Amino acid sequence: MEAVVTTKIKLLPNEEQKELLLKTLKQMKDGLNFASEVAYENNCLAHSKKLQKLVYNDLREKFGLKSQMACNACNIVSGNYATEVTNETFSKVFYKNAKLVYSYGRDFTFAKNNLISIGTLEKRAKMPYVTKGNEKYFDGSWEFATSELKYKKGKFYLHISVKKEIEEPEIYKNVVGVDLGMRFLATAIDSKDNHLFWRGGKVTQVRAKHLNLRKRLQECGTKSAKRKLKKLSGKERRFMTNENHCVSKALVRFAGENSIIALENLEGINITTKVRDNENHFRYHRMSWAFYQLRQFIEYKAKLNKSIVVDVDPAYTSQKCPKCGHTHKENRNKDKHIFECKACNYKSNDDRIGAINLRQLGIEYHSRINKKEEQSA
Repeated sequence: MEAVVTTKIKLLPNEEQKELLLKTLKQMKDGLNFASEVAYENNCLAHSKKLQKLVYNDLREKFGLKSQMACNACNIVSGNYATEVTNETFSKVFYKNAKLVYSYGRDFTFAKNNLISIGTLEKRAKMPYVTKGNEKYFDGSWEFATSELKYKKGKFYLHISVKKEIEEPEIYKNVVGVDLGMRFLATAIDSKDNHLFWRGGKVTQVRAKHLNLRKRLQECGTKSAKRKLKKLSGKERRFMTNENHCVSKALVRFAGENSIIALENLEGINITTKVRDNENHFRYHRMSWAFYQLRQFIEYKAKLNKSIVVDVDPAYTSQKCPKCGHTHKENRNKDKHIFECKACNYKSNDDRIGAINLRQLGIEYHSRINKKEEQSA
């Protein structure tokens, strides 16, 4: 199985090289905004090839972009507008910062003596770099793919996508069921009945705060409010990404090597959760979480740990008794977060019940794999 990770290095250019990199980033940013303007005015929002016909020559002549950079600009703009259309948040896309994508071999390569050769608009620049804790990705066992150049607080960074084939284990020693939600972002149980509860209280409070602020800003409708709204969106994304990294790291560590992680799919689902307000009253909020991103993080970290993530159907997993199999919605008290089987009186936390049933689906998946392997042997 293939593991794909994004690692980061810090570039150490001299003054001349800094100017070359800054000029390249500026021209790319201006080219992106030009392409965005044309896409918006000509209603070719999610059509990269159509946009490329309209702007390619101008991107090359007016902004001095190289051929591949011009094509990348069209793909980036079209991709961003496709997201806007999908999320029904349609507005003209403006790029405050450049998005400069490089391909390994063609646009950047590594040389001897810890030097990197990277393309600019005028020429290739060879400069030193530091890996700063990411040395394991440069030991020769990882394959470099695409990268993105970023400039932040006067420093240049290259975010590089690296991939590696990880040998699949012959035997999976552990099966872990993971129930996702907002009260607990993740509830996990392994084959030995060990538990992991990742509380979502802080997450819920922050999301509710952002939700209320977003509503007030949208009602205001001023230019200042729109700027604050955009800033808030970035803050929300960073918060969710950081939290998802922490949750996925804890889950994979909990599962250990050679494990099957049975994960429900909650992509795009809004969850109603109860939040305490400033006056100590409880209110119900409908909010979403980046569960798809969380799954991606769990998946790639699991691969590095010689484990796999499998999709299982979450239907009725919070209503089915793991002891006697009786399934009914009355088994679960959502307000008190208690599961009590109406048939055998088995009682437990409802999130734990969901994780147990998901683990069982993971065990069944494992059994099916073993049977197929035995039949093909």
